Amino acid sequence: MFRILAPAPVPSTSSYYPEHDAEPSHARDLMDVDEETAFPSGSTSRTAVPGEPVASAQEWMRGHGSYVENDYIIASVAGQVERVNKLVSVRPFRSKYRPEVGDLVIGRITEVGPRRWRVEADGRTDATLPLSSINLPGGVQRRKLESDELQMRTFFQEGDLLVAEVQSILSDGTMSLHTRSLKYGKLRNGRLVIVPPTLVIRLKSHFHSLPYGVEMIVGLNGYVWIQAPSAMSSVQNASSTAAGEDWQPEASASMAIYSSMNDHIDVDTRAKIDRTAACVEILSKHWIAITSTHVHAAYDASLRLQTQDGLDLEVDQLHAQANAIIAALAGL
Repeated sequence: MFRILAPAPVPSTSSYYPEHDAEPSHARDLMDVDEETAFPSGSTSRTAVPGEPVASAQEWMRGHGSYVENDYIIASVAGQVERVNKLVSVRPFRSKYRPEVGDLVIGRITEVGPRRWRVEADGRTDATLPLSSINLPGGVQRRKLESDELQMRTFFQEGDLLVAEVQSILSDGTMSLHTRSLKYGKLRNGRLVIVPPTLVIRLKSHFHSLPYGVEMIVGLNGYVWIQAPSAMSSVQNASSTAAGEDWQPEASASMAIYSSMNDHIDVDTRAKIDRTAACVEILSKHWIAITSTHVHAAYDASLRLQTQDGLDLEVDQLHAQANAIIAALAGL
């Protein structure tokens, strides 16, 4: 079954706090709350609305998105109630991205500063990418000199999109990024789609090669990059099997990640990229988690609609058939 992360309807607040009741009636129902009552069927999450009691403060610890009143933990935002051991928090349905070390993110360069770039990545503040945290062309690992600082715009300049990893989180919440891997770097030959970060599920890998010839990178900050099959993948695969000592695939790959020129993309591949982007937008509109399985299923559903009843379903007409595409996913 595909995963829909739909916010629950907001009931009347009067049902939580009657005017002449010293204690909320719903709170009294939680008097004897245990793990099975707060999270039925052994689940670790459920939905809640602002003002709804979610657990007893005597049995659980309060986390983000909640507050304590009358010995009960109350949701302060509409979102998913999540628990880690005895910690209960409410993750809002719509909010800025909250980074964690090791997260894969996609961002856009907004400023080139002294020995660092500023990156907009849907965080509460712009992220930073230090000059010392990138690979130089040729795969050289060395100290970055003043000459490297003078040519920073040859690596990244304002407006460039890149994929990176969260290296650390500073005291003010600012992300510090790094691209010390050949799978990270500047993005080309594709299209960006922005979805709510809540719809992105943490997986072992966020790099996906879809079977119909399109690659997709899903950033945990809600930025989804869809691109043509990259030469980077073939270079990395070849580097693991190459036997020659004089060939250095890392050097050619490192040069490629700083190129600002798009490659020639045939019309068929462009249509696949646009159709995939439209499917991601449709999934986001209907609050369905963005995974490679869901995107592939939506893509196939759009192709089936195109052949049914003689429909000439172009990419720009996909949104008009969004409900039919979503209905076709019910079997997942």
